[in-house]
Amino acid sequence: MLSLNLPPFEVKMQKRDGKNWIFDSLRKKFIALTPEEWVRQHFVHFLTDYKGYPKGLLANEVQLNLNNTKKRCDTVLFNKDLSARMIIEYKAPHIEITQAVFDQITRYNMVLKVEYLIVSNGIRHYCCRIDYNNMQYTFLPDIPAYGEL
Repeated sequence: MLSLNLPPFEVKMQKRDGKNWIFDSLRKKFIALTPEEWVRQHFVHFLTDYKGYPKGLLANEVQLNLNNTKKRCDTVLFNKDLSARMIIEYKAPHIEITQAVFDQITRYNMVLKVEYLIVSNGIRHYCCRIDYNNMQYTFLPDIPAYGEL
């Protein structure tokens, strides 16, 4: 798979029916390996191993209802009271991060109303903090460590 702009980690993979599968440490099972899944697994390990995010507060493929349709957030960070705190949206490395990607994560946030939004294709990462009191958002220069949230 493609090298990403994320730290490497010990990848657990297996081959089934001629297809590659990667172990998801949050869902605790093997998932079909796609370019987007490659980014997700690297990013989750980056958050937990380098930024101090607790695995117990992260979840992959979180379902939500938006305008009577079921959608899935790629990864959600929860607070200890299980309210959502951050949404992370991944794209495959060859997919450019455009306004449409931000529109997608913003739609998810209409339901969850989190404080942080992150978008990554494994090469480029964007993080913004939402200030609901002043109705504005600020792009951060880096992905914050868990203790900085």
